[in-house]
Amino acid sequence: MLKVVISEFMDEAAIRAELAGFETLYDPTLVDRPDALRAALQEAAGLIVRNRTQVRGDLLAAAPDLKVVGRLGVGLDNIDLPACAARGIAVHPAIGANDGAVAEYVIGTALLLLRGAYGASAQVAAGAWPRNALMGREIASKRLGLVGFGAIARETARRAAALDMAVSAFDPYLTPEDTAWRPAHGSVARAELDALIASSDVLSLHVPLTEATRGMIGSDAITRMPPGAILINAARGGVVDERAVVDALRSGHLGGAALDVFAEEPLDAMGGALFADVPNLILTPHIAGVTQESNVRVSAVTARAVRRSLEG
Repeated sequence: MLKVVISEFMDEAAIRAELAGFETLYDPTLVDRPDALRAALQEAAGLIVRNRTQVRGDLLAAAPDLKVVGRLGVGLDNIDLPACAARGIAVHPAIGANDGAVAEYVIGTALLLLRGAYGASAQVAAGAWPRNALMGREIASKRLGLVGFGAIARETARRAAALDMAVSAFDPYLTPEDTAWRPAHGSVARAELDALIASSDVLSLHVPLTEATRGMIGSDAITRMPPGAILINAARGGVVDERAVVDALRSGHLGGAALDVFAEEPLDAMGGALFADVPNLILTPHIAGVTQESNVRVSAVTARAVRRSLEG
């Protein structure tokens, strides 16, 4: 019986439904116990991970029988793809399964940060009644800039259009003739990166972490953003200079920021000290794509892909 190891959390019903007939070891604590994970992989044919398990080096060496890696998500920067390819190990991301969840996160945080009224519960309860101070902004008529225009960005654009936002995007891999620029909800303006940064009321990042994108949004880029603009990063932490974001929020140049991803994850107390008492900042623990519903979808898609790969 072929063995499948699952080192991070997933929907257990999907394991039962899609991996029946396999020996499965489901232990979400393995991601924090590398020695135990390597031991568990000695006879494993399949491995299912999220974004924290580093599928490279010693871990791959400890898994001589590994045939397939299922990724509960779409980013693959925690997986050594060339090493897997060299050994004939298939890698299956859960493409499309959490697009809507991330898109909702982007729109939800944009609404929250533009309006600026939702952190006043304690003041209102205390009788402060700060109406004038909480006169925020509407999302309608604002311009959403998308850095990268893949599947998640397109879902975000569709939701933004429903809220009467204007939408622009930068994606050097899409030609001007690509039909992605002309969706049913209305055209998306194709822009160069510098122009997009300079014109977007809300700038949302949708790119993988590569040498080309590392540090893409640093102090220079943030300075070129319109005063009061909102920055949202639910892509990869290394794309953004976190200190530059903090400085721009403290100075008031940025009107708000939502960071779901960080250069070092998980963010510990020492790393998090940078963000202490920073105004108009939302921090979340790499959760944009994880909802109860998306977890079910992602788990089913991933488990099914692993099963099909092992069944040949």
